[in-house]
Amino acid sequence: MVFRSIGLFGRYQDPAVKVTLTEIQEHLERRDRAVFLGDTTHHGIEDLRLEDSGKPLHETIELGIVIGGDGTMLHVARALARCELPVIGINMGRLGFLTDIPAEHMHDDLDQLLAGEFEIEQRMMLFAQLLRSGEVLDERTALNDVVLSKGATGQTIEFDTRVNGEAVGRTRGDGIIVATPTGSTAYALSAGGPILHPLLPAIVLAPICPHTLGQRPLVLNADSTIEIELVDLAGEDGNIFIDGLNLRPVTGNEILQIRRADIVARTVRINSHNHYKALHSKLGWG
Repeated sequence: MVFRSIGLFGRYQDPAVKVTLTEIQEHLERRDRAVFLGDTTHHGIEDLRLEDSGKPLHETIELGIVIGGDGTMLHVARALARCELPVIGINMGRLGFLTDIPAEHMHDDLDQLLAGEFEIEQRMMLFAQLLRSGEVLDERTALNDVVLSKGATGQTIEFDTRVNGEAVGRTRGDGIIVATPTGSTAYALSAGGPILHPLLPAIVLAPICPHTLGQRPLVLNADSTIEIELVDLAGEDGNIFIDGLNLRPVTGNEILQIRRADIVARTVRINSHNHYKALHSKLGWG
């Protein structure tokens, strides 16, 4: 597969991203690729934008390249997943497990990509619904994780967890993280969760600072349905986060239901890269 039409996405109003994005744009155009700028991209850069094509996204580009951090990458990956388009990220200096290409190697890595030396990985996503009295209040997809967290009082909250209708137990703590294998190296890792290979069909259930040492992270079958029922929010609204973005506050009479999404994110991995090399580099393994 050869990519001829490419969308570039960068964090809005970030001068560092603007410089790198312009350099990538010129690099791709010298190699006879059609380049379109995405909705997150700095408006100080002059070139064709996706909305200028007059066609649907999947008929305009064949690949998305994200310049920036994991936040921008998550936003773009979710959008392109709905169109079954692949995406790859260029890391601008942060930890960044999702942004596969380091900025200092981007020219060589992009040339490998353009030469067809890559694989497309299908990363599972999560579908989350927030319900109250059986009514769906909101629903979203996540590539990394869905998080229930405590409110502004700083006090622990209490919730019941069920998997496929079976009770896992009641937890008192700061909240809980439900993560994909891709998200296992994000917030779930900081909460003591395991590192999963990103293509493993599984879901991580990681309590945040539980008020008992006996409650540990669980790894579930990817086809599990998880229900988290709020019991006590300690007098302050809690929060639901989808890939780090606040979905909405919760008041204590809702149920958060999470299952595997019907769509996947298609991430591009250059053949010279591998997941274990990334772990060594980003986690400082010897």
